[in-house]
Amino acid sequence: MELQTVSSRLSSLLVLYDMHTTFFESALEGISDIDAHRRLETKANHITWLTGSLVQERFELAKLLGADHKQKADELFKDHKGIQENIAYPPLDDFKKDWKFISPILKEELANADDEKLDSTFEMMPGQTMTNFDLIAFTTYREANCIGQIALWRRLLGYEAMKYM
Repeated sequence: MELQTVSSRLSSLLVLYDMHTTFFESALEGISDIDAHRRLETKANHITWLTGSLVQERFELAKLLGADHKQKADELFKDHKGIQENIAYPPLDDFKKDWKFISPILKEELANADDEKLDSTFEMMPGQTMTNFDLIAFTTYREANCIGQIALWRRLLGYEAMKYM
């Protein structure tokens, strides 16, 4: 059943949103917290950081659209903080719980966003503005990218490939 959106511009993005909501859990299936912190002698972001960052961005987008909640690990990710060396990030189960909490809230905010809200601008960084719609589109792209990185880490760490169904 297709979700009705206030703005037709969000219909396709919500299809991807639903896919990402499911793929997130599938990508993390069975990964141990020890493996989720492994970087295999690279500077690449580990699974735990990618996971927390994905959760943080859903909370941030929900806040931008009107739902003010924070993930439990907000301090580790607020202000788009990059990966921190020598930090024991929370277990994946904590992020999964926050993902399950914020995902339906954000979906409702997205479905109810009207064109005026989508066309509203904000300062992304000093001197650079962006519309809410552009941020939603970018965040949708970024979610796919990060979930893909987690799927690659699965294989590099010896886990089965991510399942899409």
